[in-house]
Formats: sequence, C-alpha cells, structure tokens
Amino acid sequence: MSLHPPTLHRPGPSRRFCVAPMLDWTDRHCRFFLRQISRHALLYSEMITTGALLHGDAQRFLAHSAEEQPVALQLGGSDPQALAQCATLCEQAGYAEVNLNVGCPSDRVQNNLIGACLMAHPQLVADSVRAMREHCSIPVTVKHRIGINGRDSYAGLCDFVGQVHEAGCDSFIVHARIAILEGLSPKENREVPPLRYAVVEQLKRDFPQLEIILNGGLQSFEQIDAALGWADGVMLGREAYQNPWLLAEVDARLYGDMHPVPSRFEVLQKMRPYIARHIEGGGRMHQVTRHMLGLFQGLPGARHYRRELSTAVHHCDDPLELYDQLLEQMHSRLGQDCQ
Repeated sequence: MSLHPPTLHRPGPSRRFCVAPMLDWTDRHCRFFLRQISRHALLYSEMITTGALLHGDAQRFLAHSAEEQPVALQLGGSDPQALAQCATLCEQAGYAEVNLNVGCPSDRVQNNLIGACLMAHPQLVADSVRAMREHCSIPVTVKHRIGINGRDSYAGLCDFVGQVHEAGCDSFIVHARIAILEGLSPKENREVPPLRYAVVEQLKRDFPQLEIILNGGLQSFEQIDAALGWADGVMLGREAYQNPWLLAEVDARLYGDMHPVPSRFEVLQKMRPYIARHIEGGGRMHQVTRHMLGLFQGLPGARHYRRELSTAVHHCDDPLELYDQLLEQMHSRLGQDCQ
C-alpha cells in the first residue's frame, strides 16, 4: 500500500482524489452514497448553468447535505457577472469550491458559449475567473481539455492556462483529450480523441507553481499511482461511478487515513435511513438506488442486485421492504464480512 503526500498545500479541499462532475449522475444522492465509502474524496456536483441558478429553482440546484462534504459545485456559463453572482450563491450554500466548466463538448452548451468552446476564448475565461474570485472567498478552479479542434497546439494550451492563471486561478483539472466540437457526440468525445497524458505532464513541468489534476481514462490504482508520480491529483469519472468500491481504498492509500472501511453491507445499512427520509419527503427510492448499482460489481450476485434495484423496484408496493429483502439476500450469498 503506497501513500502519496500532497505535493502542494492550497486553501480549500484536497484535490488528491476527485470524482468528476457528471451530468445526470453526480447528484446529491450519488454524493451521499459515495461519501459512505470515502471520507476524503472530493466530490463534484453536476454542471449547473448560471441561467438555472439565477432564473430557476436555485434552492433545488444548490441542495446538498453537510454529510457530503467536501463537495464542490461546477458552473456552466460565460458571462462574468452572472458567474460572479452564482459563485456567491455557491459560497453561501456551503460548497467548498466552485469550478468553471471549460470541457463539455455538447452542442447544446456550445450554443450558449458554455464548456469546451470557451478554450477559444481564454480572455473571457480569465475575466470570468477574476469576477468569481472577487465575489467569493472559496477556491475558484477550472476544468478544461488540452485543446479543441482548430486550437489544439501546446502553445495554445499554455496561452489559455497562462491567461487564466494571471486572473487568479491556481488549480486546473485537465482532461487529457482534445474536444472535437463538430461531428462527435459527448460520449464519443470521451472515447475517440486519444488520451495524451504526456501533454498534461509537460504542462505541470512548465507551470510547477500550479495545481494540476489529471482527468481522463483512469481506471485503476496502478494508473493512479503512476499519475501521482507527477500530477498533484487525479479525477475519475465513469470508473468511480460504475465501480464505486474503488473509493474504499482512497482514504488509506492517498490520505494516510487508516480508519476501518465499512463493508458493502454496512454501506447498504447506512443508506437505508437516508432512503427512508427521501421516500417520506415524497421521493422515489430509485432516485437514490440508481447510483448504487455498481456496489457489488465483480462479485457473485451482482447481477441479481442490479436487477432488483433497477427493475423490480418499479413494480413493488413497498420499496423499503424490497431493499431489506435484498440486503438479506446479498448477506446470504456473500457473507457479512465481504469487502
């Protein structure tokens, strides 16, 4: 078991291990569940647009519980004043960090000058960061690609990072792929452009004073250990979501926290009161348990577990009774001490 002391000490939460903001995935229920497995991983909200916060139900979008901390909120937008207002709302709501999305390749957000297309407008990103920092005291970070089609040179990447750094951003989460803004879907943009970790490593060498977090394609602690040989932190997306038990090793391996890790069954037990409160408040169990489907990935009974929580839950009169029965079934199959 290897321990990696942080290479940089900055105010705000540790970014040694982060779970990426993922639309329709990393909502407050997902974050509460993941927090039962790791005390220290930095969790991110889904991207929330400035329009949604300023003209929609801000309380609903900002909702989270103290048990989720440390948690950061990711904003989508390009109007500096609107972003500044939203950064203030994020701080007032108790988030530990506010992050600006400069990486999403979706056509929908491009039309509103949100996401990866902003890499072609480094001065606008710099102005946005500056305005956000002037209106909040929590850290302001930027998540971006290594380039976009038509602007994918290393010199262009350095120009972008340099301008944004001059505006006061010291922490950059870098997805090690370019984004192709025409002809590829968001899903294809996570898979088709090749990963280029060497570009991000060079960026760290050229900007040693900055905190550089590597994002993209990481799936194992072997890869994480290799990345942390030069990066200040890592961010995992789909792997952390689909195989959440990976987080069970994070606290000991990356933070030196040797507290006992709960078993998968103990995690299920800890989630039950949360689910019950959600149902009592008018919610549906599936809104919570859909994030828990990967808990037993790779173990006997995992398919049965997923089927019960994803299908049977919609056809039962008492979802909590189904949950309790499933807990007993998994205990019978695997034993209470299964990690």
